[in-house]
Amino acid sequence: MALIRAFETRVAELYRDGEIPGFVHTSLGQEAVAAGVGAALEDGDYVATTHRGHGHCLARGMEVEGMMAELFARGAGICHGKGGSMHVADPSRGVLGANAIVGASLPLAVGAGLSSKQLRQGRVAVAFFGEGAVNQGAFHEAVNLAAIWSLPVLLVCENNIYAEFSDSRTLTRVPAVVERCAAYGVAAAAVDGNDAAAVHRLAAEAAERCRGGDGPFLIEAETYRWHGHYEGDSQPYKPDEEAAGWRARDPLEVAAARLLEAGAASAEELEALREEAAARVEAAIERARTLPAPDPEEAYADVFGS
Repeated sequence: MALIRAFETRVAELYRDGEIPGFVHTSLGQEAVAAGVGAALEDGDYVATTHRGHGHCLARGMEVEGMMAELFARGAGICHGKGGSMHVADPSRGVLGANAIVGASLPLAVGAGLSSKQLRQGRVAVAFFGEGAVNQGAFHEAVNLAAIWSLPVLLVCENNIYAEFSDSRTLTRVPAVVERCAAYGVAAAAVDGNDAAAVHRLAAEAAERCRGGDGPFLIEAETYRWHGHYEGDSQPYKPDEEAAGWRARDPLEVAAARLLEAGAASAEELEALREEAAARVEAAIERARTLPAPDPEEAYADVFGS
């Protein structure tokens, strides 16, 4: 979580200052979901994520240097500068990619889950998505297929209350995503998405259930994005008191308080951890600044099988 916080904080600043091109969507405030689910998975598991996917990628072990270089559109980036923030991927780590299409992670994960089942690999496929995606046809088609085929798919809905600029509670008469899963016979549970330990416990149980052949499971992680839909969004649609209340439940502070209370870490150790994470990110930024852009001749490499 400290690494994700440091990464996203600096990415927001770098985008503001014009050093990172394209669009950027940060996951500040949602770190506990990525960390909790990521720690519950095995090395071979698949992950399909969203336009807000930096945290999920880092939680799956993607290299900070390669990701930062990708955001800077450098040739040495994890996708050779061709993916950028919204399409970063690393198949070697099971990360099938971030995706700019709302809800697109769901059918990708179902396909990966079908592959795992057919090949008897024992791999779980995770789809991260927001609550706004639940109103897309892709959600319903994917969940139904995962259910009737009993696929090892873990559906992780990051319910951060806002679907782009709209309060998602006003977009459906059944705002609880867990309730909507009942129509497909899919087991589901809600969890405090700002509590990394709680997310991890539920995700570990759900992943084991999926791996054991019980079919898909949906987790609705209730959380909140601190920044706008995209960097530069002034968020006039959010009540100030609501945003302040959620910031007071900072997932890093929730975790820190629990560790301190249990005697599992000291305040000095936690501060050192944050400083180490920040230093890793700064080193990746300095490296990215020195790297060359992709050679124009590379534009057609990795396209059409070339």
